[in-house]
Amino acid sequence: MAIMINLDVVMAMRKKSLTELANEVDITLANLSILKNNKAKAIRFSTLEAICKSLDCQPGDILQYIDEEEQTEN
Repeated sequence: MAIMINLDVVMAMRKKSLTELANEVDITLANLSILKNNKAKAIRFSTLEAICKSLDCQPGDILQYIDEEEQTEN
């Protein structure tokens, strides 16, 4: 997938645990873990907004576009 989710990096920088973030965002640990491990196929804007609010960050801090063609050439 061309979109990488760097949630684990931002969580570590903010010193927030998975459980703490799940409670603040009102999302299940399982679904947050799927996001954190870059296994998600989609994310609701309301969930992204709640994560950004809780972590005091921008969506671009969590989401990153990686050109798959460029990645396979290297």
